Amino acid sequence: MNINIFFIAISFGLLMIFIGFKPLDIKQRKFVDVPLFQLETFTLHELSQKGLITLMKGSKATRYSNRYKVDNIDYTDNSKEFIANMRADNGLYMDKEDIIDLKGNVIYNREDGLIFESDEATYNKKSAIAHTNKDYVMYRGDNIVVGTSVIYDNRLNRVESKNVVAKYQIQER
Repeated sequence: MNINIFFIAISFGLLMIFIGFKPLDIKQRKFVDVPLFQLETFTLHELSQKGLITLMKGSKATRYSNRYKVDNIDYTDNSKEFIANMRADNGLYMDKEDIIDLKGNVIYNREDGLIFESDEATYNKKSAIAHTNKDYVMYRGDNIVVGTSVIYDNRLNRVESKNVVAKYQIQER
């Protein structure tokens, strides 16, 4: 009788384990967007046979396989006729497309004195076009232009804008 009680107790214990514990459910995930590395207070130089093409500075950057996410970005494009500098609170530099997406206190400053400010802007390095669909203020000397969106072509020195209010100083010759 003792052996029967022993087997009944073992069977009851195994039944309780089977009912009480569930098998471990392991989920497998693919991590496609894993940061490759992080930089703090950095300066990145892009050089070619002609010299310095790009200069990018920031307080923090996270490198992914196809982009840099940068805090306090200061980006300079020296590949065109006029040097263009862009600063913003945050930037996303997609290196395969050569596109810089800027957000927060954006200042676009060109070597010849043209400046525009907005809350966000996108710059395409290949086409040298900066644009924003947000309100902006553009300066060049004493001239001021205010509008609701702007497309600025650095190569052709051409500006397209909507809802423009402009104050120009015309010089007589």
